[in-house]
Amino acid sequence: MSDERRKIMRVLGGETLTPPPLWLMRQAGRYLPEYRETRAKAGSFLELCYSPEHAVEVTMQPIRRYGFDAAILFSDILVIPDALKRNVRYTEGHGPEMDPIDEAGIQALKGGGVVDYLAPVMETVRRLRSELPEETTLLGFCGAPWTVATYMIAGHGTSDQAPARLFAYRHPKAFEHLLMLLADISADYLLAQIDAGADAVQIFDSWAGVLGEKEFEAFAVKPVARIIASVKAQRPKAKVIAFAKGAGYMLKTYRQKTGADAIGLDWSVPLAFAKELQQEGPVQGNLDPMRVVAGGKALRDGIDDVLQHLGHGPLIFNLGHGITPQADPSHVTALVEHVRAWKG
Repeated sequence: MSDERRKIMRVLGGETLTPPPLWLMRQAGRYLPEYRETRAKAGSFLELCYSPEHAVEVTMQPIRRYGFDAAILFSDILVIPDALKRNVRYTEGHGPEMDPIDEAGIQALKGGGVVDYLAPVMETVRRLRSELPEETTLLGFCGAPWTVATYMIAGHGTSDQAPARLFAYRHPKAFEHLLMLLADISADYLLAQIDAGADAVQIFDSWAGVLGEKEFEAFAVKPVARIIASVKAQRPKAKVIAFAKGAGYMLKTYRQKTGADAIGLDWSVPLAFAKELQQEGPVQGNLDPMRVVAGGKALRDGIDDVLQHLGHGPLIFNLGHGITPQADPSHVTALVEHVRAWKG
């Protein structure tokens, strides 16, 4: 079908809709009992990501329950290092781990075959597009090269990504090579998702906020711009959302420099600044996920603030980061109802 009935695609094209369409980052996840049941059946977390049957099921669960305007492919940003044979593993309570990479390891990386390795993900996308309601936008995604690189270098997540920052200062050529390789692989991966049926894609740069000004330009802006330019060169109508968490004032030129159609905003972005950013095009965000945990007045007030500031321009309503496991599913119901009742 054309994008005309898919509200999120209309907003990505620059339209203002009242009420705005909505979806939530991590809308398929541990806060839902049905997700926990499917996760238990799947075995390991990676098996869940690579099983089209299970990945389709958990992607569809929040759509059935809440009727969100978009479904986002259930996968993980670290499937690319897994495809690069970095021995990615997930331990309950410890988060993702992999074999740390060094200069020699970076030089030895081969980007070929990654999309073939991730064929089960594309099968999930194909099945989702056939199962989703016609009006529901299907979003694909990848991790931004900087964020993926931080895990590859440290071998795990850290509080400030100091290992990757230090590596970048000590080995600038190797680090740039890693970022550009990841950018090229990520572009191919997103193109494969679009060809399999994704309507639009999002690039998650979850660790952009630890970077200084020059580093943000080199490590966050440049690789994401390379991905988007490659995607749009091959699929000119493709729509891309870029989410640089914690980037703050550096978001001022992020859309222009990366070529993103929409920019995701975390909850720390002041709404007055968000409104300025919206003058240049669609924004997505930016409710504090803790308001969903709190529920009640805190939730309603937070929603109203976002809508009053951003609801009169092109907005995709979302959280400022992923929904947390302790969120009450009934609070999500209240969120959806409150947003959809808004009349502008």
